[in-house]
Amino acid sequence: MLSIKNLSVHYGGIHALRGISLDVPAGGIVTLIGANGAGKSTTLNSIMGLVKAGGSVKWNGKEILGVPTRRIVESGLVLVPEGRRVFPNLTVDENLSLGAYARSDKAGVEADRERVFALFPRLKERRQQKAGTFSGGEQQMLAVGRALMSRPSVLMMDEPSLGLAPLFVGMIFDIIRQINAAGVTVLLVEQNAKAALEVADTGYVMETGTIAFSGGGKDLLIDDRVRKAYLGET
Repeated sequence: MLSIKNLSVHYGGIHALRGISLDVPAGGIVTLIGANGAGKSTTLNSIMGLVKAGGSVKWNGKEILGVPTRRIVESGLVLVPEGRRVFPNLTVDENLSLGAYARSDKAGVEADRERVFALFPRLKERRQQKAGTFSGGEQQMLAVGRALMSRPSVLMMDEPSLGLAPLFVGMIFDIIRQINAAGVTVLLVEQNAKAALEVADTGYVMETGTIAFSGGGKDLLIDDRVRKAYLGET
């Protein structure tokens, strides 16, 4: 479904991505783990056209490097950005409506809004409340819900558990499973390596702009290199 080959990014004199390659098969959950600065977020931003990159990103067989971000979103490839980035002065309903800005099927939009509310009942309870008054966990729910309003085929998530209380962390990973079970492919960047690998079919470990190694999610959980470097085990 999504195939990245030899992706390379420079920030001035810094070589942020050094020719990475990875594949995201339809229907699966793929995670990227690695230390801060390894290039995980840059990878997602490059796929979305937010960062100028070299190499190849093929989405359903078509090259999308250089394609405007709006067109990428309209094609079904959507990013939940790091830090949530909800619109704090807008209500839940208004944030969700912006997630569907490219759609004209009003009945479908309203049906998807109800699906989001079924997934996140707390958002329905507070649908007229401004997002800026929410906790970090509630804002993350809204950010995911807003992305789902675009009706994605692939949902990319950048650090969805960052800064959240443990209760919300568990909830977010349960939601990721539910979203995937509903037929949405997931590409996940996450600092919580254990939680990410537990839900992932495939994991890629990034180090200083490269893919160091990869494998099945459950296999990487017991890999000594991952246990020592990312799970705090000896």
